[in-house]
Amino acid sequence: MRIVSGSHKGRRISPPKNLPVRPTTDMGKESLFNILNNRMELVDARGLDLFSGTGNISYEMGSRGFSDITSVDADSGCIKFIRKTATEFEFPINAVQSNSFTFLDKTNSRYDLIFADPPYAMEQKDFDRLVNTVFERNLLDDDGLLVVEHSKYTKLELLPNYLFGRDYGGTFFSFFGLEEDQD
Repeated sequence: MRIVSGSHKGRRISPPKNLPVRPTTDMGKESLFNILNNRMELVDARGLDLFSGTGNISYEMGSRGFSDITSVDADSGCIKFIRKTATEFEFPINAVQSNSFTFLDKTNSRYDLIFADPPYAMEQKDFDRLVNTVFERNLLDDDGLLVVEHSKYTKLELLPNYLFGRDYGGTFFSFFGLEEDQD
């Protein structure tokens, strides 16, 4: 696992082998951030990384100049690793040990980018709840994006605010945001 671009491009990340994670592949991450780079200003953006795992996406946000990053995961080992790595790389990451749904229900912050990488085995109704909660609670800034990573078995394209999806070798990204005419 490595940081793909930005100030820490090429830096390797070596999480402990005992963490209960499935990190986003480097190919998927590079493709994701190429899309994001063409749709939004990444420097000084505010990011939320849900189901953070190793913090892989959070580190990419940090390397690309995000000014404020919140990483949320329920596993204490993951949070400990994210805090250690964020300190080592000097990234502005606030690592929060919490269930991601509980965090979404309680936060009052708004973000330019919310990335969620829940377990692929999570039930469809919970994927739907995740997306709906972000929009019902108005957690995205005006031009903000929600990106959900999921397997081919999860269908999100019929949900409100769905913009488009991409498939990278079995890793799917679904993009959500408010269209200008929905304001």
